[in-house]
Amino acid sequence: MARATKPNCRYCRRFNEKLFLKGRRCSSSKCPLEKRHGRSRRTRLSKISQYGLQLREKNKIKIFYGVKENQFRRYFEIAKKKRGVTGTTLLELLECRLDNIVYKLNWAESRRMARQLVVAGAIQVNRRRLNRPGYVARPGDEIRVKPESRQRTMVAQVQESRKEFPVPAWLEPDSADLVAKVVRRPTREEISVPCDEQLVVNLYSR
Repeated sequence: MARATKPNCRYCRRFNEKLFLKGRRCSSSKCPLEKRHGRSRRTRLSKISQYGLQLREKNKIKIFYGVKENQFRRYFEIAKKKRGVTGTTLLELLECRLDNIVYKLNWAESRRMARQLVVAGAIQVNRRRLNRPGYVARPGDEIRVKPESRQRTMVAQVQESRKEFPVPAWLEPDSADLVAKVVRRPTREEISVPCDEQLVVNLYSR
């Protein structure tokens, strides 16, 4: 599991984009990018080499999902062996990570908090406890908050506070019981990471 060692807002300022790493704060006026009154830091992308642009996109995706280089490379190798567009398949694999699903179900304020829930053993997959945030869920998998978990009340409170955030259509939640089912793979249009994944494919194809 990748551990963030720097303030999350620093990453957003680096890329001059909201990566939504701190939950609701990113959508509020407290976001440092909002405080700049719409003024953007000039990143002069025209002066960055093609390799630099590719590296920038790769790092953006890694930070967005909270994965390290070796883990990210493994996802890419898996995506390359599957049918379809490699870049899209890579994002589908990352989007189906267990910690990201917990976040998308509004059971956690951020992906970092979602990883903590998984590692703490508060999440079950197909009624079995699974403490691996990087587990890639498959269609038909049932995700639930462990009934006797100490974090269950906290999850319910977070879910209530985030009820204005819609759960993606590829997940079928039962909010009352804190249970959800993965009904299909997400489409590229349903994946919100702000990136050009083809640049990452080009980077690893060098």
